[in-house]
Amino acid sequence: MSDWIDTEGYRANVGIVLMRGSGEVFLGQRTGARGWQFPQGGVRQGEAVEQALYRELHEEIGLTREHVEVAGSTSDWLRYRLPKRYVRRGRGPTCIGQKQRWFLLRVAVPESGLEFNFKGTDEPEFDGWRWSNYWEPVREVIYFKRPVYLRMLTELAPKAFPNGAPALPDWWQSELAAAAEA
Repeated sequence: MSDWIDTEGYRANVGIVLMRGSGEVFLGQRTGARGWQFPQGGVRQGEAVEQALYRELHEEIGLTREHVEVAGSTSDWLRYRLPKRYVRRGRGPTCIGQKQRWFLLRVAVPESGLEFNFKGTDEPEFDGWRWSNYWEPVREVIYFKRPVYLRMLTELAPKAFPNGAPALPDWWQSELAAAAEA
């Protein structure tokens, strides 16, 4: 089954923010130490977005729906364009970027019951992981995804922290300014 690429060239994708009770979020280290990011993956043709969420959760980090509860999602697709050097041509429809629906998942089992497994596919996305404070992933992800991370974390913060989100880091305003220029 192939990925869903819309008429504008954006590949449909789900993103996963996995949060534990302390408010920290899961960050995966990309295979080969190529940076850190949240789990994410493509939505296949004809696949429901929520179905893709649970498939990607299992494929990328080895968890199932029994391990988590959905605390929220972004209200719409968030898009980013790929830099030209990352655009793959000549293999099916050209994909110029991704449009993502992001889901905030809370760990629903004792942490001792979590066992992350990155071997759910032939080409694992991650080979390491860590817990991170809520805002830090903006600085960890590759530069062209930062504007989406800024918007997504800001939108999900009230669902993640109903009594008030952690203070924004000192560098937040400079990232917002950079995102506005992108």
